[in-house]
Amino acid sequence: MRWPEPEFPIDDGLVRRLLEDQHPDLAGLALRPFDAGWDNVMWRLGEDLAVRIPRRAIAAPLIVHEQRWLPLLAPGLPLAVPAPLRAGVPASYYPWHWSVVPWIDGEPGDRAPVRDIGGSADSLGRFLRVLHRPAPADAPYNPFRSGSIGSRADTFEERMAKLAPMVDDVALRRVWDTALGAPVHAGAAIWLHGDLHPANTLVRHGAVVAVIDFGDICAGDPACDVGAAWLTVPPEGMDRFWSVYGPLDPALEARSFGWAVLFGLMLLEIGLEGRPTYAEVGRETLDRLASMASGAVG
Repeated sequence: MRWPEPEFPIDDGLVRRLLEDQHPDLAGLALRPFDAGWDNVMWRLGEDLAVRIPRRAIAAPLIVHEQRWLPLLAPGLPLAVPAPLRAGVPASYYPWHWSVVPWIDGEPGDRAPVRDIGGSADSLGRFLRVLHRPAPADAPYNPFRSGSIGSRADTFEERMAKLAPMVDDVALRRVWDTALGAPVHAGAAIWLHGDLHPANTLVRHGAVVAVIDFGDICAGDPACDVGAAWLTVPPEGMDRFWSVYGPLDPALEARSFGWAVLFGLMLLEIGLEGRPTYAEVGRETLDRLASMASGAVG
C-alpha cells in the first residue's frame, strides 16, 4: 500500500493566492509547509493557524464533512481538535474545498511515545465517551468505517495474504474470528472519528493532547474507534481507558480487537512502503494482540 502521489501540485504560491482571493485578512501571515498526509497537505499560517488542503480528489468531500460537522461536535470534546475556522472553496486554478484550522502544538503519536499513560488513557477514554453519541440520519456514511467488522473481511484477507510471513497468522485469525462471532452493534449509529490511530493524535510532554484528521468522520459501530485505543494506549493503561470510557461490554471489546487487527495490518503495510513509524506501530499492535489471543480474546 504505497503512499499516494499528489494529484494536484500545491506550493506556496497556490496557497497564498487562495488566501488572498478568499480570506485576504489572513494573506499577510507567514506561510510555511509543514507536513503531507495520505490525502492532505498542511501549511502553517502565522503562529496560530494552519491551512489544510487536499492533494487528492478523494479527499475533497472529506474536507466538506469536516467543515460541516466538526464545528458542531468540537465544543463538547475534551481533547483539542482542529475544527475548521474558515472554509475555502474551489477556484478556477484549484478544484477542491480546503480549510483554515487552528494550529495545535504537539508531535504525531506515531513519532512521540506516550509516557503519561494514565493521563492519556483517561483523556482518550473521555474523548471517545463524549464523541460516541447517536449521529443524525444525515451523518456521513463511510464505506470503509461505517459498516460492521464483517464488512471488512475481504480487506482482512488481502492484508493477511501480503503480511502473513511477518505476523502470527494463527493467533491473529483467532482474534479476527472472535470479532466476527461477537454480537453486532445493535443500537443507533454512533458518531465516529473513523481513522483514530496514533498518527492522528498529537502528543505533548508525553501525553495525548489532541485528535486530528477528521476526514473519515462518519456514523457506525463504536468498536471502530475503540479499536484505536489498543494502538494508542500502552497495555498497562487499558483498565484506566475502560473505566473512563464506560462499562466493559464483552461484545464491543471483541469487535474492537478485530478493528485493532485491521488497523495494525494497515499501518504495517503502509509502513513497509516507506513510513517506518507506521510499521513500528503496526508491528507492536499485532504482536500485542497475538499475545493476548489465548487470554483476553477467544
